Amino acid sequence: MEHTFWHDKWEKGEIGFHQSDIHPMLAGFADKFGIGDGCRVFVPLCGKSNDMTFLLERGCEVVGVELSQLAVSQYFESLGVTPVIEECGKLMRYTAPDITLYCGDFFALTPEQLGTIDVVYDRAALVALPQDMRKQYSQRLCSLTPGAKQLLVTFEYDQSLIGGPPFAIPSEEIQQNYGKYCAITLLHSEALKGGLKGKVPAVENLWSLTSKG
Repeated sequence: MEHTFWHDKWEKGEIGFHQSDIHPMLAGFADKFGIGDGCRVFVPLCGKSNDMTFLLERGCEVVGVELSQLAVSQYFESLGVTPVIEECGKLMRYTAPDITLYCGDFFALTPEQLGTIDVVYDRAALVALPQDMRKQYSQRLCSLTPGAKQLLVTFEYDQSLIGGPPFAIPSEEIQQNYGKYCAITLLHSEALKGGLKGKVPAVENLWSLTSKG
């Protein structure tokens, strides 16, 4: 998808994908997934998600990447902290105690910038991308975070009834895109109350992806 699509969404405040509450699947599985003190967690396409605050409160170090400068600025405002801002390659880096957010294109992020990651928490990245970008994204993510466990949230619904994002991602596609790199386990699945956007029945899935390397 074009960068202008997401910039326009943030500028217009059309951010229905932003959740004010902590995602219940993250809260419910954080302990089982070993997400706690000293854990370095990467949140791709992080927006201004309050899930990052939940991770910080659990003693994690959080690293995120987000296209929208507005989203990054609003997140630090919500924390009540002023980040240090500096150029870092093709990205801008915002840092504060225990959190670093890179502003710019996910595909411009390098392994050197990211450093060693213990867990990837992907609630809003894969589902935000159209099918022709998802394979490229999953390959890049796995190359950026070798050895990391991934906690991945996806949706299944009839894509012909409503357009994304969030896009419908069948289990077969998860296997196709990640199976080369990861052992895949479905941790939890439940129907969305009221359906997706209140329009179509949908199921939300939580996946565990464990690196084979």
